[in-house]
Amino acid sequence: MDAARHRPSGKRHHKSLRKHGISHRKKSPSHRKKSPSHRKKSPSHRKKSPSHRKKSPSHRKKSQPQLLSPYLEFPKDATSTPAYRYGMLSRAACETELAARQIPFRRETARGVTAPVRLTGPVHGVVFRGSGTESDRADSPHEIVDCRLVLALDDSTGILRKHDIVEVRHLSIYRFPAKSWPRHKPAPRHMGAVAIDASRFIKRDGRFLDVDQDFHGAIDSKTCGEFARPRPPSEKATELRELLCELVAHRFFNVVLTPNYNAPHKNHFHLGVVAGKQWFLVH
Repeated sequence: MDAARHRPSGKRHHKSLRKHGISHRKKSPSHRKKSPSHRKKSPSHRKKSPSHRKKSPSHRKKSQPQLLSPYLEFPKDATSTPAYRYGMLSRAACETELAARQIPFRRETARGVTAPVRLTGPVHGVVFRGSGTESDRADSPHEIVDCRLVLALDDSTGILRKHDIVEVRHLSIYRFPAKSWPRHKPAPRHMGAVAIDASRFIKRDGRFLDVDQDFHGAIDSKTCGEFARPRPPSEKATELRELLCELVAHRFFNVVLTPNYNAPHKNHFHLGVVAGKQWFLVH
């Protein structure tokens, strides 16, 4: 009875044990016993991963038609189109062709751009330029353009001159890629300077066709082809649509995005060359 009287009970007993470090040692084995059961749960957790992965393809299947159809085309003669041929050129081959066409340019360096150049004059009678003064643009990195896009723009000058266009104003060609982008890795779209956002087409007499004011489109409307037309129609809207659809028909560019595509494109035509692709997107 004396021993029982002096033995701590309940919480006092555990505190006494903890005071001497015993309770920690006694709990460790039981804690370790739980570990296997905890480890057993891990495989079940891993089993869920494949089911999660299985959902990814179905997600792609749902989004793909919505994104691509009915605006994407895969023409049988894709590899013979200017856009495809230019996209496959090396820097040396492209610059050789620029020189043969007597297009004024100088070499540049730019992160993410395969064949960076700067235009130093009109391209067969048509000036392609951004905003700002001539001195500002002379060294602006935003006037850098991939040589392959220049070839497509040169091809387009025949159609532009037909509409008496002597100057094309753009909102963007080259945009800096992220600092983490590898310097010699080709970048897509504006980060690779293979796309131009053309916003205004200026005629010899000073009149102009402005995409924001004169396109008269609507998001998800058809841009070119049967039943595609500006709404409401006007002389400027009709000419601007004709000019654009002539460019589309000649397949100088793989990608043509207009105000019909989405709100961010409300004020320009995005015209781009995509290397190695045999599809054409017009929206």
